[in-house]
Amino acid sequence: MSSTIAIEDLKVGMFIHLDLGWMSHPFPLSNFKIVSTDQIATLRALSLSRVRWSPSRSDLHPEITDEGVELARGPATVRDARSHAALAQGDAAESQAPAPGEPAAHPPPASTLAERQARQLATQRDDARRCEDQFAEAAQDLKCTMDKSGTDPVGAGEDARRLAGALLAKMTVDGDLCVRVLVEASGDRATAHALNVTVLAMLMGRMFNLPPDEMLDMGTGALMHDVGKLDLPDRARHVDLEIPSPDTLLYRDHVALGLARAQRMKLNPQAQLVVAQHHEAADGSGFPKGLNLERMSTASRVVALVNRYDNLCNAPPPMRSLTPHEALSKLFALSRSKFDNTMLNAFIRMMGIYPPGSVVQLTDDRFAMVMSVNSARPLKPTVMVCDPQVPAHQSLHIDLERAGDLGIRRSLKPQQLPPPATDYLQPRQRVAYFFDLAKAAVPAEEALV
Repeated sequence: MSSTIAIEDLKVGMFIHLDLGWMSHPFPLSNFKIVSTDQIATLRALSLSRVRWSPSRSDLHPEITDEGVELARGPATVRDARSHAALAQGDAAESQAPAPGEPAAHPPPASTLAERQARQLATQRDDARRCEDQFAEAAQDLKCTMDKSGTDPVGAGEDARRLAGALLAKMTVDGDLCVRVLVEASGDRATAHALNVTVLAMLMGRMFNLPPDEMLDMGTGALMHDVGKLDLPDRARHVDLEIPSPDTLLYRDHVALGLARAQRMKLNPQAQLVVAQHHEAADGSGFPKGLNLERMSTASRVVALVNRYDNLCNAPPPMRSLTPHEALSKLFALSRSKFDNTMLNAFIRMMGIYPPGSVVQLTDDRFAMVMSVNSARPLKPTVMVCDPQVPAHQSLHIDLERAGDLGIRRSLKPQQLPPPATDYLQPRQRVAYFFDLAKAAVPAEEALV
């Protein structure tokens, strides 16, 4: 059950629900527990009078008083309660200390391995759920923006820029970000593709330390790069360019149609260039204008590369989709002339040799799926290992960097997995990515393997 509360009465520990779009606030999620007074200040700056909150999901710290325990009334009382509790614990410890000459009491036992694993598993699930929810909220806002682009183009343009700004704000954190594969992409294929391209392109921009205004324009253009497909018949919206088709020429028109929409949406000129150039190639073999590398904008080079990668992983006919490892290998081996080599090398560093979503066989012959990659250590991703003795929902992800000699032997196609491993790992039919603050997964000896 939830109820509403005045914004001025918010307290640390309350679990709140913001009935706003994902791009209308700077928080990673629209539903979350308040953990600091800074968050309360940010909430008050949103000009809301009341918000919904769930008492059952809240964690209001107790205030220790002479009369007993009552609900905390603010951050100061929380600090006071903790201080009183610490003093009380200290007094209790002194009262229980052995007298001189008496043997010392045994210290309390350390956390058991099972307890550590339970905490790690809970954290792992929370991280995965947060990324899934973030993707879903962003996909919903993007779908609304796409639908709005025909009836209210200027408003849709403003919404697209706000959504790109929300992504940028959530990427502006200290520390490394990792790329994570999601269990399943939310939204339709077009929305998931646009969001995939935007997330990976903006992460690339972060690697290159692009200024915020350039990142914002790149993100806006990436979100809208296929908006012209809305003006095509359904049969021409998802054409595999490697298979000649009567609809190929019609498909290519989506770039010019998209630029026309971007202009009506009043997107910034650099964002319009992304829409206009996302199918151009470094060697001049792209379309619609056959531009070479020197005539493409920096943001367009990034988006063109990421767009091609995602189209390889999520081909219009699913049976032609490549694994993430195969897609990356194809970009490197067959298409190096079509992309900016600096961009391509950086993309491989960011995604790793075995990008998230890749099915692999480890050096000890076990099968696994790559779940996340930290660009700071791309050869040692985090994997989910198939182990029949451990239920899949309890499988802890293993950080290969902390797993001694354990590594990846080879990449596999999903159909090369034996049936039990397929059922366990459940390879993604549609690969979708999001980002999260990089955290070290557990070493092999602590996982339930």
